[in-house]
Amino acid sequence: MNVGVVGNPRYADLRGLLARLAQAAPRHQMTLYTETDLADLWPRPVAELWADGTRLDLLLTFGGDGTLLRGARLLAGRDVPIMGINLGRVGFLTAATAESMDEALAAVAEGRCTTERRCVLETRIAGATGAERTGALALNDIVVHKAGVARAISLRVLLGSEEIGRYTADGVIVSTPTGSTAYSLSAGGPLILPGVDALLVTALCPHALAVRPIVVPGDSEVTIELGPPASDDVFVSYDGQVAATLAVGDRVTVRRAPSAVRLIRLEEEGFFARLRHKLHWGGTNTGERR
Repeated sequence: MNVGVVGNPRYADLRGLLARLAQAAPRHQMTLYTETDLADLWPRPVAELWADGTRLDLLLTFGGDGTLLRGARLLAGRDVPIMGINLGRVGFLTAATAESMDEALAAVAEGRCTTERRCVLETRIAGATGAERTGALALNDIVVHKAGVARAISLRVLLGSEEIGRYTADGVIVSTPTGSTAYSLSAGGPLILPGVDALLVTALCPHALAVRPIVVPGDSEVTIELGPPASDDVFVSYDGQVAATLAVGDRVTVRRAPSAVRLIRLEEEGFFARLRHKLHWGGTNTGERR
C-alpha cells in the first residue's frame, strides 16, 4: 500500500508521530511517501518524496482540518481516500487522534473502515474582456470577499441564468454540505448533512435584513459578479487557504466538480454525535435535564 503523508510542521509532536509511523509501516506493508516540507522530520530516510506522478492508495494528514483540506487539494481530484490524524483543537473532518493512530493504521490495513464521499467545488473565472481562468478545487467553500478595511462590496448573484439578487455585503460564500460546518456556519448558515445533494449560498454581513442563506440543488451553477465600486483587494478564496484577486466585472462561476473526496471513518459515530463532541452542538451540558 502506497501511503502519502502530509503534515503541519507547527505541531511540536509531529516528529515523534512520524517516527511511530515509520516503525508501524512495515507491519502493515505500507510504503511511505512524504511531502517535501516534512522530509527533515523523519528519523531516517524511510519515506520517499511524494511527486505528482506517485500512485497513492491512501493519504494521511497530520494536523487539523486545515491540513486535511490542503491534502485534499494536493490530490487534485485523484480518487485517493484520506485519513486525518487530528493534532489540533477541533478536527471535525479527521478520523483519529495521535493516541489512536496505531489502531487506526491497523484498521485501515485490515479493511475495518468505511469511506464517506464528499463533493468538491470547482470555479471558472471570466474577466470583463472575456478571458477565462480556472480556480483551485475546494472541499469546504469558495468565497468572494473583501479584504482590508471594513467596507462592503457590490455583488450580483445568479443561480444558472436567473438572478438571485444584488448584495451589498462583505462577501458571499458558496459551500458544500461539508463546508456548512465551517465558515458558512459562522456567518449564520444552516447545517447540511453530508449526504444531501445541495450547495449553500451564504452572504457575509449583508447590508439588508431580508438577505438570508439559500440552499440550492447540488447540480446548480452559482455565479457571483463583482460590481462597482471595487478596488484591487477583492479576492476569491478556496477553503480559506489560497486566493486570487478579482476586478470589477469579473464573474466567478461555482459548480460541483466531477471528482470527489473520500474521507475515512473508523467507527459508527454519526454526524450529530460528531457535532456534539467537536462543536458542542446543543450546548455543553446536553446530558443534563433542567
